[in-house]
Amino acid sequence: MLLGSQLRRLREARGITREAAGYSIRASESKISRMELGRVSFKTRDVEDLLTLYGISDEAERESLLSLAREANVAGWWHSYTDVLPSWFPTYVGLEGAASLIRVYEVQFVHGLLQTEEYARAVVRRGMKGASPADVERRVALRLERQKHLLADNAPELHIILDEAALRRPYGDRDVMRGQLQHLIDISGRPNVRLQVMPFGFGGHSGESGAFTILSFPDADLSDVVYLEQLTSALYLDKREDVAQYEQALKELQQDSPGPDESRDLLRGLLQLS
Repeated sequence: MLLGSQLRRLREARGITREAAGYSIRASESKISRMELGRVSFKTRDVEDLLTLYGISDEAERESLLSLAREANVAGWWHSYTDVLPSWFPTYVGLEGAASLIRVYEVQFVHGLLQTEEYARAVVRRGMKGASPADVERRVALRLERQKHLLADNAPELHIILDEAALRRPYGDRDVMRGQLQHLIDISGRPNVRLQVMPFGFGGHSGESGAFTILSFPDADLSDVVYLEQLTSALYLDKREDVAQYEQALKELQQDSPGPDESRDLLRGLLQLS
C-alpha cells in the first residue's frame, strides 16, 4: 500500500494518466490502479520503468522505492495459514498488522483481537462446520498470533465498541463465557485499548448496518480503509466519502455508548449474572 501510494503521488505530480503508465509497462489502466492501491504484487522491472517514466533519476530515491517493492513481495507470517483461511482474509490480516489505529464496531461476537483461546475455539467451530480438529486449531492459532501485535511494544491503538448482543450470545459453555468476560475486563485496562459497550437499553443507533472495522496507518500517504466482512467475500473501502460515513457512524456510536469505565462496570455486571 505504501509503495502504491507513493507511485500514485509521483504519477500525479507528472500529470501522467493511469492509461499512459500502464502502456509503459505493457499493462492495463486497471493494473496500475490495483498497483497503486497495493492489491497486486510488484515486479521490480515494472517499478523501475515507472520510476523512469515519472522522472525519478536520483539513485538513492530509486533504490528506496525498489527496496519497498522487494519488501512488498515478501510473504507475511500469516500466509502459512492460507490453507484454512477464506481468500479475502489474508489481506485483512496484513492491513491489521500495519495499522496504528484500529476502530471497530462488532455485534455478532467478541472481536478476534479480544477473544480468549477457548472462546475463539467455540467461534471457529461454529463458523467452520465440518472442519477437521486440526484445521480448527490452526485457525485458533492464527487468531492468537494476531493478538500478539496488540500486546507488543509498538502496539496499535484499539478503539472497539461491542454491542451487548455480542456479550450475551453464548459461544461455548458457562465457563468459556465467564472467562471471556473477565478477559475483556482485564484487557480493557490496557492503555492502548478503549473498550465501550453499546447496551440494549439504548435502542436504535448508528451501527444499524452491522459490524465494520476502520484501519488507519502511520504513514500520512496511506488512506484509511474500511473493512466489511460478508458471508462469501469482503469489501475494502478507501474512498474518502465512504470512509467519512463510517467514521461518522463510529463517532456517534462512541458518543452514545457508555464510556470505558461505565462499560467495564457493565461487563462486571454481566459476569456476576453468568
